[in-house]
Amino acid sequence: MLLLAAPLALQPLPPAMAQDTPPAELAEASAPGININTASAAELAEALSGVGGARAEAIVRYREQFGPFESIEELGEVSGIGSATIERNRAVIRIR
Repeated sequence: MLLLAAPLALQPLPPAMAQDTPPAELAEASAPGININTASAAELAEALSGVGGARAEAIVRYREQFGPFESIEELGEVSGIGSATIERNRAVIRIR
């Protein structure tokens, strides 16, 4: 039995988004995850595997002291956050 599927109709982006937003930012804005530059400690603890309240507070303190994270790897500068934690959460961490 052969099943044929109707082609999907792709909807164009609204003109403002299509012209003003670079493709990487469009993908970032629509991707699920948590922005480590804006999230509260409670949000970080809930969203990041292996990060509890104390580590989440350390992330917020680091951000307040040094400014926004410029890369996901910079998260490794936070006390108690190692490469295994970063790799485990890489798919959900956002910096923009």
